[in-house]
Amino acid sequence: FDQHVHYRRAVCGLVESPCPGGMSTVWHLYLLECRTGNGTSLYAGITTDLDRRYAEHTAGTGARYTRAHPPIRVLASRIYPDRSAASKAEAALKKLPRARKQGFFSA
Repeated sequence: FDQHVHYRRAVCGLVESPCPGGMSTVWHLYLLECRTGNGTSLYAGITTDLDRRYAEHTAGTGARYTRAHPPIRVLASRIYPDRSAASKAEAALKKLPRARKQGFFSA
């Protein structure tokens, strides 16, 4: 998780700042491991500020799913240049079986 944040800082400056050179703010596709009654589940989402969004999920103010299934940790994230690309990647990720979801980020 931390290496993705550091990578974004190196590419785009501060986490909250847009990228230089006229590019818009980058988008993150992220994968959370969440608690369930009998084990764990995975939750995928997109955001422009991964640290803020994770804090929202852990505080119970994020998505309805993570209110009922609190996140344990960020398993992976990937940066995309715009919302459209991140949304398309999120849709593709959500179609994969659980066993292949983490591998999506290393491809």
